[in-house]
Amino acid sequence: MKRQPFITLVACAAAIILSSFGEGKLCAQTARERKAAGAESLVIPDPGQKGDPKILHYIVEGGDTIFVDNIPPAWVFPRGSRVDRAKWRKYVRLVYNFNKVYPYALLGAQIVEEVDFNIEDQHMKRGEKKRYIGSVQNDLLKNFEGAIRKMTISQGQLLMRLIDREIGKTGYEIVKDYRSRFAAGFWQGVAKLFKQDLKSPYDPEGIDKPTEELVKIWESGKWDEFYFSIFFEAPPKAPIPEQYIKKQP
Repeated sequence: MKRQPFITLVACAAAIILSSFGEGKLCAQTARERKAAGAESLVIPDPGQKGDPKILHYIVEGGDTIFVDNIPPAWVFPRGSRVDRAKWRKYVRLVYNFNKVYPYALLGAQIVEEVDFNIEDQHMKRGEKKRYIGSVQNDLLKNFEGAIRKMTISQGQLLMRLIDREIGKTGYEIVKDYRSRFAAGFWQGVAKLFKQDLKSPYDPEGIDKPTEELVKIWESGKWDEFYFSIFFEAPPKAPIPEQYIKKQP
């Protein structure tokens, strides 16, 4: 029961706006590189499998046949490296929570951009703006309230900080801009009861530095491999409805 007010806070604010380790090396050649090197192909039928047969590429050098193939990338860790167990558990928990909430922060930035554009483009007056934001918030609550309420307190805190990173506004500023100054003050007071501060900005060089490193891995396109190297399984994907997924041109 003690965490319910904070979960409600996270759901409200999120709805408003919704309302390293070393690099692995890939030891393989592309099909184009193999062709340029004069590689040939050998079709090997597999009687125990249905579908297309296995195709192996090879090159012949000095009478020797060398088979070549693509292999998945691997993360290489320094041998004998030691990490404090408590710090490692904390870091693993951060990676897990980041994977769960960062897609919602990115979605929040996308929705805020669309909302701000529509308000400015249509020159909405105060009443129109209020109704429009209310409509967007209702849709977001309908589609995301369940997922937000299932988040832990630490996941909710991380979500709010990542939202600040992507939008450039603290939780307090978001509530103030899209609700009212009174509402922002109220939720700031609730946050204080749980030793949280909605006015605290994202700090990539300070308290949020470990999180910023995870963002960079995500942006590099290597997140799946990185997550697998820690949990030995593919990262679960956030259940975001199709209508909220931004279509690429």
